[in-house]
Order: sequence, then C-alpha cells, then structure tokens
Amino acid sequence: AGAAMDAFVVASRIPNLVRDLFAEGAMSAAFVPTFTRHLKEKGEASAWRLGSNVINALIVVTGALVVLGMIFAYPLADFYTDDEQFSDNLELTANLTRWMLPFLTMVAVAVAQAGMLNSMRKFFIPAVSPAMYNVAVILSAFVVVPFCPALGLEPITGIAIGSLLGGMLQIMAQWPALHAAGYRYQPVLDFKDPGLRDVLLLMGPGTIGVAAAQINLFVNTVLATSQEVGAATWLTYAFRLMYLPIGLFGVSVATAALPELARQASAGGFDGMRRTVSSSLRLMLMLSVPAMAGLAVLAYPITELIFERGEFTSTDTSAVAYALLMYAPGLIGYSIVKIASPSFYALKDARTPVIISIVTVLANVALNLWLIRVLGYAGLALGTAIASLLNAALLLTLLSRRIGGVDFRRVVVAFIKVGIASAVMAAAAYWAEAWLSNMLGHTDMVPRALSLGGSIAAGVLALAATAKLLRLSEFEDAMSAILRRLKGSSAVR
Repeated sequence: AGAAMDAFVVASRIPNLVRDLFAEGAMSAAFVPTFTRHLKEKGEASAWRLGSNVINALIVVTGALVVLGMIFAYPLADFYTDDEQFSDNLELTANLTRWMLPFLTMVAVAVAQAGMLNSMRKFFIPAVSPAMYNVAVILSAFVVVPFCPALGLEPITGIAIGSLLGGMLQIMAQWPALHAAGYRYQPVLDFKDPGLRDVLLLMGPGTIGVAAAQINLFVNTVLATSQEVGAATWLTYAFRLMYLPIGLFGVSVATAALPELARQASAGGFDGMRRTVSSSLRLMLMLSVPAMAGLAVLAYPITELIFERGEFTSTDTSAVAYALLMYAPGLIGYSIVKIASPSFYALKDARTPVIISIVTVLANVALNLWLIRVLGYAGLALGTAIASLLNAALLLTLLSRRIGGVDFRRVVVAFIKVGIASAVMAAAAYWAEAWLSNMLGHTDMVPRALSLGGSIAAGVLALAATAKLLRLSEFEDAMSAILRRLKGSSAVR
C-alpha cells in the first residue's frame, strides 16, 4: 500500500463523497417516493416525464460541480490531506481527481435510472449494474494501465480511467430495461415542475440527512493522512470489506422496502409502514449480525485472500484486518440506517435525518480525535462504527415515535436470537479456519481459498443449525432474500 495508491484513494474519495451525498443517498431517498407517487396518482406518462426532467437537472447541476472541481482540484486535494508527508503526492492526487470527477454525473444518471426501475418493482438490473463499475476497474488494470507510461501518464491513472468507463457501463446496462418498461427520454428541463421541486426540496436537506456515513469517512481520510504511509488505503480497504454485505444483500432489502414505504405513506395510516419497517429491520439484523461476526473472526484470512499480493504485504494485511475488526460493529448501524432514514423521506420528512446527521457527525469527530490518540489509525474505524450505531439508534427511536411503534419486542427478540446464533457461527468459523489453515497452509492462493471457504461453510452450517434450534423464522426470510438476490429479484415480506 504505497504512496500512489494513497493518492488514488484520496482522489477517489473526493468525487465519491459528493456522489454519496448528492447522487446516491439523497437522490434515491428523495426521487423514489416522488416518482412512486406520480406513478400511482398521475400515471406512467407523467412519471416518465418527471424521470427525464430529473435526469436533465442532475446533468446540469453535477456538470457544474464537475467543472468547478476540475478547476479547484489542487486545493481540494490539499484540503483532503493533513500532513506534510503527503505534500509530494498532491499533484498526482489533483490530476487523478480531475480524471475521476465526471464519474459524478454518470452515477447521478445511473441512480435516477435505478430509482425508476425500482419504483416499477424491477430490481435485478439496478442491483447488478454497479458490478459494471467493478468489472471496468479490474479490466483497466490489465488493458489501460500498461499503456499509461507511453502516454506520459502515471500507471495509477489507468485505474481512474477505468472508473469513468465503469460509470458509462452502469448507464448503458440499465437503459434497455428502462426502454422495455416504457421509458422514452425527453429533452425537458423544467425547474418549475412540481414533481422536480418536490425532489429538490427533499434532496436539499436530504443531502445532509444521509451524509453521516460519508462525512465520517471523509474525516477518517483527512486524519489518516496524518498517520503512517498506507493508513488511508488500509482504512478504505477495510471499509469496503465491512460494507460488502450491505452492498450485496442489505441494499436489496432497503431498495425493495422504499417504494413500498412510499406507497404506504401516501395511502395514509401507519399500520402498513409499521409492518414493513419491522419486517425489514428483522431481516436486516438477520443479515448484518452474522456478517459482522464473520468479518470480525475472519478479518485476517479474508484480507489475505483478497488483497495480499504484489506490493500489498502481510504487514498491510494485518493493518487492514485490524481496521476491519474495529469497523465491524458499525455494520449493524449502517444496516438499520438503510431502513430508518428512507422511512422519513417516504413521510416527506427530511428535517429529522438532518438533525440526527449533524449530531452524529459531531460525535464522530469527537470520537475520532480521541481514539486516534489511543489506537492510532484503527481508532478512526472504531469511532466511525460507534457513530453509525448512534445514528441508527436515534433514527429508529424517532421513527418509532412518528409512526406509533415498530414492534420493538419482535425486533429485540430476533436480535437476541440472531446474536446467539452468530456467536455459535463465529466460534465454528474461527476453529475451522485455524484447523484448515494449519493443515493446508496459507502461503498460496488455493490453500487460502480452500481454508476460508471451508471456514465460511462451517460457520453457515452452525448458524443454520442454531437458527433452527432457536426457531428463528428470520433465518428463512434471510435465505429467501439471498436467493432472490442471487436470482435477480428482491422483496420484503
């Protein structure tokens, strides 16, 4: 994890922070309920027109942000770092930022496309289209990077170019599905349109309301650059590993729940919302608690298998695994927020998440400044995890008051049972990994993969057996959700 990779990590965080704040988080939370109401109350023609209007508005607004970001790339990179040892990397970081900023516009359009498809209860294409980004980045390492030196570019620039290609592929992957659903692009840009105004009014405060996780990550990146070389990369890799279960399955649950919550909120009365929130929370816990336990006990072998090769040494593996262990409890918080925060937007309430987000960010900064002195860079991960749990607790408490309860008794009982089953699973996975690693070794890729795969299998079997013994119905729901995700659809029971 060298200086060039640190520069790429910092450069990618700048457009990704704006993307997460503006495009994916607030846009999705504001657009889907509004689009769903248009479908229900005004019909498809009106909804499709709103979709085109939103896409065009996003292109204009994000395009302006991209231009400004390119002009001020160097001061942005300087602001994003916090130590003299990073000064030699500022020019490279600024150049990488300029390359990657247009990704913001691409992902904004892709998120609008996904919102329309999700509102039409078409979940498969939006769920798999982000994989196009990963495919493009991986391929760029083999196809683009080798030609960069001949073009006078740093090799790491090839990965930045791959990010742009990934953004294009996300848009292209969803367009045929939208066309099949009846969407036809319209070159309309009407800021006086009531639907667009509703989206923008929710997005404004909503940008802050869904910002806690991203701003916390921003704080981590700034503080991490004051630590040893590689710290920013270690934290970024660990966060990606922690967030992987949410990306694979948690987002599917939340994505399916949001249009349903919007329909129930527009219908009036909270009975339907209470049922949906309660069932979604229990399903999220069934997915996130075992994932948290698994990441905690298998942090080292997971990191070793995925990252340890080339310049990424065993020292880097240990550093990422340590950060992952600190991040792991936050997985529960992030999962709950995926359900609780959009519920407020379905109720046309962006104010409450804003207030909670501000409180959470302040708490995270205070925790990070304290814990970095105690645990070094890993303290940043732990502070972020604690802040995410605080964010979830506050959102859930106020949401319960707003809709008259979320059946906390069933949620708590499910959490206790899932916790017991996850502890058994973690013990089985830990001992299985220790035995298999000792028997097979872990110096090569194949033994590592066999050892990790065997330990995961042992953990899942232990989880299933314990869940059956405890009569944990949510386990069957979770397995169904995973199967639907793998088959290409998703729903909330």
